[in-house]
Amino acid sequence: MNAVWSKLTRSLGAFRAARAGNVAITFALASLPIVGTVGFAVDFSHANSVKTAMQAALDSTALMLSKDAATLSNSDLQSKALSYFNALFTRPEATGITISAAYSTDGGSKVVVNGAAQVPTNFLGIIGYPNIEVGGSATAAWGSTRLRVALALDNTGSMAWDGKMTALKAATKSLLSQLSSAATTNGDVYVSIVPFSKDVNVGSSNYSQSWIDWTAWAEKNGTCSKTKYTTKSTCTSAGKTWTADNHNTWNGCVTDRGPSSAPGTSTWDQVVTVPDGTTNSLWPAEEYSSCPVAMMGLNYNWTAMNSLVDSMQPNGSTNQPIGLVWGWQSLVGGGPLAAPAKDPNYTYTDVIILMSDGLNTQDRWYSSQTPVDDRMYQTGNGSGTCANIKNSGVTIYTVQVNTGGDPTSTLLQNCAGGPDKMIDPSKFYMVTSASGLGAVFADIGTNLTKLRVAR
Repeated sequence: MNAVWSKLTRSLGAFRAARAGNVAITFALASLPIVGTVGFAVDFSHANSVKTAMQAALDSTALMLSKDAATLSNSDLQSKALSYFNALFTRPEATGITISAAYSTDGGSKVVVNGAAQVPTNFLGIIGYPNIEVGGSATAAWGSTRLRVALALDNTGSMAWDGKMTALKAATKSLLSQLSSAATTNGDVYVSIVPFSKDVNVGSSNYSQSWIDWTAWAEKNGTCSKTKYTTKSTCTSAGKTWTADNHNTWNGCVTDRGPSSAPGTSTWDQVVTVPDGTTNSLWPAEEYSSCPVAMMGLNYNWTAMNSLVDSMQPNGSTNQPIGLVWGWQSLVGGGPLAAPAKDPNYTYTDVIILMSDGLNTQDRWYSSQTPVDDRMYQTGNGSGTCANIKNSGVTIYTVQVNTGGDPTSTLLQNCAGGPDKMIDPSKFYMVTSASGLGAVFADIGTNLTKLRVAR
């Protein structure tokens, strides 16, 4: 008995002193956070990979929706968003996918696409996390910048040569199509068209407007009681009676603003200031026999603009300054042209595209190139219409169609540019064949209509 008891006592003492069992227990307890940490890293890395793929699909979906979002109902927008996303997102392990899309015009047109999904875990389920939720958002914004484009188009007699007028019509209509496609909603893009020769046509229906000066027109348009006299001054000087024509017979043409003699220091032909009532500030009516078709102010009636382009005919002398200043006038309004108010929620890009096939030949006062050029841009001091326009924040593109071997127009080169770079060679184009006009107008149109992805 004593021997048994002694053995039992020794055995119990040995068990009490033993430490070998603690290693297994400690390892078992310590392995739980180790397994959890490794499992979290593996599962999180997998979920992050799915999230990256989801974000790429959301970005592409937003861009694809931006093409026609403005014309879709909300249900169609959601349906297309899900369809686009499913075609792009190729991660079958993601479950419970939800996609939503919203289109708005507050502060500019934009589409916002949101997505979410569940990614099953391989390790974290042990501690009660069977899924990790991932999500993302993408925004395509293209309407925070609006375009206003004035087309000042040479309609002079030389445009009848070498197929230039035909090419101009085709290139302009193609450009209008580009600009129309860039407009998601009405008002995103406005365009004006100013055909010019020596004069421009403001529309004969404006014959009763107070901003017209009839002095020079009345001198030549009427009949004398003695038919040998063909002007008012010669008729009345001879003691005869002059009967003026009714203003409603006027063809709509006006010439350069300013004094009737050489302009001197007057700048009325170089600005878009609203007439102040003085004679020099008014637009002088002229019954110009080569009057171009009537201009059209800023609008988005694409059908009407195409019809105007179709009606253009080549005739008359070249006066680029009057086409340029009226392109500018159309952007700011005044006289016969109303410019819609600008929405402060948008940023506006104002552009003039001046296209001409030759060198200046005649304005109201001069019949030679240099003095006409100087009204537009004075070499040496950089003043004139071009500088005034660029200083106002408008960008000018100039296009010279040179099929007759004329010198490259330094005037058009100097005029091209914007307020950030007063002379910008990249905005001057010269082509030596009429067929080159299409590519030039397309390039300008592409520069103006690029979609801007905000986020």
